[in-house]
Amino acid sequence: MVLVAGTLVVLLGGGGALCATREPVLVNVAAAVDVAPVAMEAASRFNETRTASGGRCVLVQVTEQPPATVLRTLIGDRAGVLRQRPDGWIADSSAWIRLARKQGASGLPAGESVVATSPLVFATRSSLARTFSVGGTQMNWRMVFPATVRGRLLPTEQEPDVVRVPDPSLVGAGIATVAAARDVVGAGAEADKALTAFVRWAQAGSAPDYRTMMAAVDDRAFWKRPVVIVPEQSVWEHNRRAASADPVVALRPREGTIILDYPYVVTATDPDVAEASKVFADWLRGEQAQDLVRRAGFWSGDGARGPVSPGPQVPAETPMTRPSVSPEDIDEALQAWSRLAPPTNILVLADTSRHMAERVKDTTRVGIALQAAKIGLRLFPDSTHMGMWEFADGLGGTKGYQERVSLGPITRPDTGQVIRRSVLDELTSTITAHPDRDSSLYDGILAGFRLVTREYREEMNNTLLVITSGKDDGRGVTLQELVGKLKNEWRPDRPVQIVVIAFGAGADRDSLGQITAATNGSLHVARQPGEIIDVFLAALARRLCHPTCKQTP
Repeated sequence: MVLVAGTLVVLLGGGGALCATREPVLVNVAAAVDVAPVAMEAASRFNETRTASGGRCVLVQVTEQPPATVLRTLIGDRAGVLRQRPDGWIADSSAWIRLARKQGASGLPAGESVVATSPLVFATRSSLARTFSVGGTQMNWRMVFPATVRGRLLPTEQEPDVVRVPDPSLVGAGIATVAAARDVVGAGAEADKALTAFVRWAQAGSAPDYRTMMAAVDDRAFWKRPVVIVPEQSVWEHNRRAASADPVVALRPREGTIILDYPYVVTATDPDVAEASKVFADWLRGEQAQDLVRRAGFWSGDGARGPVSPGPQVPAETPMTRPSVSPEDIDEALQAWSRLAPPTNILVLADTSRHMAERVKDTTRVGIALQAAKIGLRLFPDSTHMGMWEFADGLGGTKGYQERVSLGPITRPDTGQVIRRSVLDELTSTITAHPDRDSSLYDGILAGFRLVTREYREEMNNTLLVITSGKDDGRGVTLQELVGKLKNEWRPDRPVQIVVIAFGAGADRDSLGQITAATNGSLHVARQPGEIIDVFLAALARRLCHPTCKQTP
């Protein structure tokens, strides 16, 4: 009787019984930012099916992870990696999978399955779209180049003043855009000059993810007629999250677009977990999962069926593609970006005021921030120029800041025999905060910005990186004076960006946002000690070539 009952359990509902009687197989899946929410929902539905693999129930957990971070983990990098290797990976482009294999990622099977697709679109506010339409302007791939490449000094009033591109070293849409740009300009000396101009222009305004790109469409603090290149699904998601009288619309380029795919690849090294990961991958291609994908604004994995409810801001017809851009072209585009992306000229401004002297567990705020800086320092290639100041009221006499390392080549000495990289590395362990000194944040930012502007290098990204508690104690220049001076002194032909990393719940986010917006920069806030390293790496990511790519002369 027991034997018969056991047979019936296997035949009539083995999965549920196995889940109740044996330890399940846990599958951890890393998913790109935009596809992660629907992947999480799909995992929840899959877990309800109590599907078994190898005689054990399969339980899937999905976490949101940037593709570049997963890639670094799989190829064995030491900095900017996940704490644990994932068992499955949903990237936002097959280019990441191909790149992982080329760079020696172990344990990746030959095939992957596409979970979802989404065409690239030019996204802007509907009011601007009407302005472009009245002016006879159609979105096209040449708009990603500076106006000078298109034969004029400045854009006209009937076309975008900027088309912002996602950072190709971080997201798939950026990689595809570089491929389209290469395809548009063709080959030859003039094409190489145009592509170089595009890369430098794109890096100055690139963003690390699609959410940031979409937020830039609504931000009128810097650009007046902004357009961003994102997957169509990002427009759908943005409008779902934030209803507006002037919603964002998706405009397709007239020459044809590029379809972004979202492949699932098994990354587990344990055979049992790998098989369970494959079971989930197969389930994602089924009708139930594909319905979830389409209800989340994506096209189906095979590209044949569009979103279930696209809404009036998203085109419903099947997109025309640009057939001349192949997967090989996309891979070459990423290599081109890595070659052409300029190195960094960066001044680090470290807050050593009393706010950074506050104790956090067994160290101080400044100690935690500089631990992150020590890790971040390793990511900069030898072509970097770097310097470091610290600021607190009374340092440097009445200035409120003082130089610790002058701005210059990281592989050469500032003074003496020790190169800047080694001195900077030592300072990340030895600098301490001053418990009796107020913060001179605004004075330090203004002086640092002016120094980087004076030391501007045409062939580099020029950045002021501020590590701070996010407070100014009001002993010097005011916020209004600082923002006004930054706007007046910022030069479009010598753009210096201010990137602020603020640590602590007391950071004045509004004021810091005004400061970074004045230079088309970015603000990153970490509230908990455990977040500071991730925030630091995220802030650096948009300033760096992919950490794993080789710098060429």
